[in-house]
Amino acid sequence: MTRQNQSMITEFILIGFSNLGDLQILLFFIFLLVYLTTLMANATIMTVIRLDRTLHTPMYFFLFVLSCSETCYTLVTVPKMLTNLLSTCQTISFSGCSAQLFFFVGLACTNCFLIAVMGYDRYIAICNPLNYTLVVSRATCVQLVLASSCCGFLISVVVNVLVFSVPFCASNQINHFFCDISPVIKLGCADTNLKEMVIFFLSILVLLVPFVLIFISYVFIVSTILKIASAEGQRKAFATCASHLTVVIVHYGCASFIYLRPTSLYSSDRDRLMAVTYTVITPLLNPLVYTLRNKEVKTALSKVLSRYSFPKTVRVAW
Repeated sequence: MTRQNQSMITEFILIGFSNLGDLQILLFFIFLLVYLTTLMANATIMTVIRLDRTLHTPMYFFLFVLSCSETCYTLVTVPKMLTNLLSTCQTISFSGCSAQLFFFVGLACTNCFLIAVMGYDRYIAICNPLNYTLVVSRATCVQLVLASSCCGFLISVVVNVLVFSVPFCASNQINHFFCDISPVIKLGCADTNLKEMVIFFLSILVLLVPFVLIFISYVFIVSTILKIASAEGQRKAFATCASHLTVVIVHYGCASFIYLRPTSLYSSDRDRLMAVTYTVITPLLNPLVYTLRNKEVKTALSKVLSRYSFPKTVRVAW
């Protein structure tokens, strides 16, 4: 009987921002502008890193991968949200919801691990500079990226199985603008306490453990920087870490607020607003932070723009 009830639900309705009425049109243009800016900013970061040889270092390799992952991350949720803001039919198929949750969780976990890897890269660069090229070799960089992706999507498989093995026989209305863990699992008509406990443990593994490791690495980094004799040397060392530290605080802060708490504390309106932050705003923040606060990226961007700009018209003397 349970399997029969579960099979009756073939699609979900994403409530999203439907309660805002005509304001949805305004939200559409705001989110569209932010989304297009995000795509352009991440594409710019990736292009500059690819074209400028001075940025062919492990730090910027990881930034290139993070920008690519962030772009894919926004593609999972934002286009569907934009479509629903203009549509009266705000449905998503059962398989589509499962796929959206799978890629959303997989890419989100991958980003968490990548940011932690970038912290490890800064730790080696500042605390062990003589062995930096040996420890963080090209092969090691690729292995760390692959490990981050594999771990991220492996966790996503587990979460997907836990969420969609719940029988859905009560309602098919998801009080969110995409298929997130808590709004979907709340629709289940069976006891989900054990499943939620496993998901909470996985959230600690993805968010809290990397954050603690990053915090410990920055304790050693700050200790090493303070030992530098010159003030200019200290300033440059802190500058290389400032962008990464800003991303860490925003990324882990928003995600922890949502996922490091019981599902019973889920609040649809408040969490929907927070979800906008980590699905729309944060992916834009990353490239902006690394562009505006990073002198090397700004210099490389200027060089690339000057190199590929249209040549000035030259007057020919007759």
